[in-house]
Parts: sequence; C-alpha cells; structure tokens
Amino acid sequence: MIEKTIAGLKVGDDQPVRIMGVINLSKESFYKGSVINADSLLEAAQKMVDEGADLIDIGARSTWPLAEKITKEKERTRLLPAIRNIAEIAVPISVDTMFSDLADEALDAGARIINDVSGFTADEKMIGVAKEHNCPVILMASNKLPGDPVGMDAIIDSLGSITGRAERAGLNPDNIIIDPAIGKWTPYKLPMYDYETIDNIKRLRIFRKPILAAISRKSFIGETLNKSAADRLYGSIAATAIAVRNGAHIIRTHDVAPTVDAVRVAENARSRIPEVISGDHEAEILDIKHPGDCEKLMESIGVTHSGSQIMKNKTVVYNILLRNLTTTEALIIKQEMLSRGGDAALPREAVSHEVEKIDIIITGTHLQMERLIKKIKNQVRALPQIADMLFELVRKKNDTIFRYSR
Repeated sequence: MIEKTIAGLKVGDDQPVRIMGVINLSKESFYKGSVINADSLLEAAQKMVDEGADLIDIGARSTWPLAEKITKEKERTRLLPAIRNIAEIAVPISVDTMFSDLADEALDAGARIINDVSGFTADEKMIGVAKEHNCPVILMASNKLPGDPVGMDAIIDSLGSITGRAERAGLNPDNIIIDPAIGKWTPYKLPMYDYETIDNIKRLRIFRKPILAAISRKSFIGETLNKSAADRLYGSIAATAIAVRNGAHIIRTHDVAPTVDAVRVAENARSRIPEVISGDHEAEILDIKHPGDCEKLMESIGVTHSGSQIMKNKTVVYNILLRNLTTTEALIIKQEMLSRGGDAALPREAVSHEVEKIDIIITGTHLQMERLIKKIKNQVRALPQIADMLFELVRKKNDTIFRYSR
C-alpha cells in the first residue's frame, strides 16, 4: 500500500486524490489564460483553496519548450515575492524551479516542497538543498532534458535512475513524489506516448511512491481535439479522470473546481488495492502487466539481477482465446501447456473427437507461452501457423505503436 505524509498532507491509495492548483507567474507560458498578475496573487491562491486545492504549485519560468527563455534573476524577482505573499495560505506551497539556489530561497520564504521538472538533472546542487531542508520533492522523468524519455519503458528507466540517485545521496525515500512527464517535452513525444502513460500509470506503483500527473491543457489534448490551450478544459478533465482511475495520487491543474468534480467521481470508480496487515506482517496483491516491472520490483527488495531475470517472465499471465482449431491441434496444445505448468480449456467434445473444429482458451505465464510457441513452431498441421499467431499476439500486447496510434 502506498501512503506517505507530504508536508503534513497524507497522500496515497487510501487517501483522497490530492489536487495541486497552479499559480503561473510566467508570461511566456503556452496557456496565457493561466498567468496570474502579482496584484491578484493572494486572491487567486485563496480561490483555489476554496475550490478544493490541497496544494499550491507556484512557478515563474515557463517549461514549455517553445517559450522565450528568461534569466535566473528574472525568475527570482517574480518567484520569491510571490511566495512571501501567499506564505500564510492554509495549504502547502510547492516551488516549481530547476535551480538549487532559487529552491533554497523559496523554502526559506515559505515554500515546503520542491517541484523539479528536470528530476535533479539540471542542477547537481538541488539534491543537497532538498536534503538540507528535509523537504518533499517532486521528480519528473528526465535524462538529459526535462521530460525527454519517450514511452513508458523509458519513463520507468528514467525514474528508477533519478530516485535511486536521490536515495543514494541521502534523501528520505518517503519524501519523493514521482511525475511521469506527460506532455510534449520534446519533438519526439507524440500524443500516443502520453496516452500510453495515462493508460499505464499503475505501472509506476513499482516505485512505491505517490504519483503526480500534470495533464492540464497539455499539447496532446490539443493535437487530439485540434483546439488551443484555452479550449482544452473538457479534454483535460477526461484525461484526468482516466489518470485517476488508473492510479494517480496527485493531479496538477490550472482549473481546480471542475477538476475536483472529475477526480471525485473517478476515484470512486477506482478499485481498492487488496491488502492485509496482521501484526508486523503485510500482504498485498501486485497487479503486474509487464515482466520488466516485476524485475525492477524484485531487485528493489534485494533479489539479485540474475534471479530477477529468471523470474520476470513467470510473473505475467496470459489468457488467450484460439478459435477454429482441429481437435488434434487443440489436444496437442493442451498437452504442451500442461507439460510446462500451464493449461488449456477445451470443450468436452474435443476428447472424443465428436466435432471437427473447436475453440480453446490457453492460460499460462509469459515464459510458458514463449516455450509453447517454440515447441509447436515445427510441428504438424496448422500448429506452425498458430505459433506465429501467438507470437504476434504477444508482440502486439507490448507494442506501444500498435496499442495507442490511431
């Protein structure tokens, strides 16, 4: 079960999904309607809190790749007075910056959380600031540039590297929140990759940390709907509801009130994670969809790399329906699966050969399917063709382009 206390706020599986309202001080932003003037700052922040925001994220530099660049001093003159202005607000304040000295000053001014979209890759001193203040940090998937991993596998690899480095440097693991970098951070980030991320947010549970999704009015919504940032509210709400349904713990948004409504409905449609606690013992059912995820999870509890390599393909189970097989082909497949520890369900008539064609359901792990495919590839009748079909089926299950391109 994932549950942490972030700046005094409980976040996790059994807590309400937390809403992070965005205070944007950057005139260079892609969404001009989100920019807040200094003279209305406190009023805007209070309005977000009244509408249901649990946190306020304040930033003064646009992270939009096409935005005009500003100096660090310009960011400082926008950011620090604004934080001091709203420091007494009733919810924790997060500072959105990639610079360690600005983060340090912002924390002294009243911020309680660092939101670093570079995932500690832009400024090597940021880890030291976070460690000194013992504050929560939001770390976004990044390698050389903010948000540059493309595809969920790359996002997981990046977050694994970032969180591992942070923890080895002495950061409290319970202070880390992860962000999968939804949005067009690089030209190579096509909308299908953001849809893959939203659909597979639950895969990030392997890190055992709260998951933040920053979806609000992002470009993938605009490209899908052919609408400007000002007209992407409904699309944002739809994507947010899906992200919450799939496991996000924190939602970062420009539009607090409508997002709160969508989140409250979506979180009630999300099933609870089965867990049992008895004394010092805990048990939880893991929902593993990809062998590589269980490999990383096993290594996180101390399993050797070679051991996790052997085990990983045993952790994902397939249930595959095959239609119009001859009874002989079906019986061969069943025997081959049984010999590998899997199974296949056949109609009663198959044993007595009373019918010419039947349907079967094969049940087995990824490893058992691989071995079945290899075994029947060179056998009689249509079994080589069936082997090719099974191979293609497994490939498509793990192919981002097949699953999410339209």
